[in-house]
Amino acid sequence: MANLKEIRNRIQSVGSTMQITSAMKMVSAAKLKKAQDAITAMRPYSEKLTELLQNLSATLDDDSGSTFSEQREVDKVLVVSITSNRGLAGAFNSNVIKASNKLANETYAGKKVDFFTIGKKGNDIIRKTSNVIEHNVAIFDDLSFDASSAIAQMLMDLFSAGTYDKIVIVYNHFKNAATQEIITEQFLPILPRKEEVETSGSNIDYIFEPSKEEIVEGLIPKSLKTQLFKALRDSVASEHGARMTAMHKATDNATELRDDLKLKYNKARQAAITNEILEIVGGAEALAG
Repeated sequence: MANLKEIRNRIQSVGSTMQITSAMKMVSAAKLKKAQDAITAMRPYSEKLTELLQNLSATLDDDSGSTFSEQREVDKVLVVSITSNRGLAGAFNSNVIKASNKLANETYAGKKVDFFTIGKKGNDIIRKTSNVIEHNVAIFDDLSFDASSAIAQMLMDLFSAGTYDKIVIVYNHFKNAATQEIITEQFLPILPRKEEVETSGSNIDYIFEPSKEEIVEGLIPKSLKTQLFKALRDSVASEHGARMTAMHKATDNATELRDDLKLKYNKARQAAITNEILEIVGGAEALAG
C-alpha cells in the first residue's frame, strides 16, 4: 500500500503542475495577441523608413555623409543582446545567448567585444564570461518608444565618440507563435544600399525641401530609434509565442505522464486486491482442511 500512496501523491503533483502550465499557456496566448498586432503594424513603417534612408544616404557625397554611415576598420564591437526577464520559454533565451557568444568567439575573434544586455536572463549568463558595459532589465515592464529611444541614443553616442566601430543587435524575430528566428542585425554603422536595390529601377527622383543632407541627418536618428524599438517589440512577441508553445508542450507531457501514472496505479491496486483475495481463499482452505 505504501507504493500505492506514492503513486497517488505523484498523480496529484503532476495534476497541480499541469494546472500551472495550462494557466501560463492561456496567459501567454492572451499577451501574444496584443504583441503580435503591435509588431505586425510596425514592420511596414520600419522597413519603408530604412529603405528610404538607404536610398537617400547612398546618393550623398562622402564628405557630406553622416557620422553614423562612416565605415571604419573594425577593432571594437558592441553586441546588444536582447533576452527576457523570465524563463520557462523553451530555447528563447539560450538561442540569443549562444548567438551572442558565437559573435564574440568566432565572428569577431581577436577583436575587443563588449556587451549591452537587455533582459535579466541574458545578463545573468553573459556577464559571467564577458564584459557587460550596461544592462537594462526594466524596459520590458513598460515598453515604450521613449524608453527605447534613450537606449538607441546611448548607442549612437558610443559610436559617434569612436568607442565602438560596429554595433550589432541579436534578438528573436517573430514569425509565428511556434517559430522564432534568431536575427543578428547591424545597428551601426548604417549599411549601404544593396546593389540589387540600386539596379532594380527603384531609384526615385525625390524633390527635397530644405535639402537632401538636412533631411537625411534628421531621418537617421529616427530610423535608428525605430529599428531598435522594432527589435524590442519583435523580441516581446517572440517571448510570448515561445512561452505559449513551451507551456503547451509541458501541459501535453504532464497529461501523458498523469495518464501513465493512473494506469500504473490501477494495475498496482488491482494486483493488491487480487493478492488479498488469494490470501483469504488460502486461509479459508487451510481452516477447512
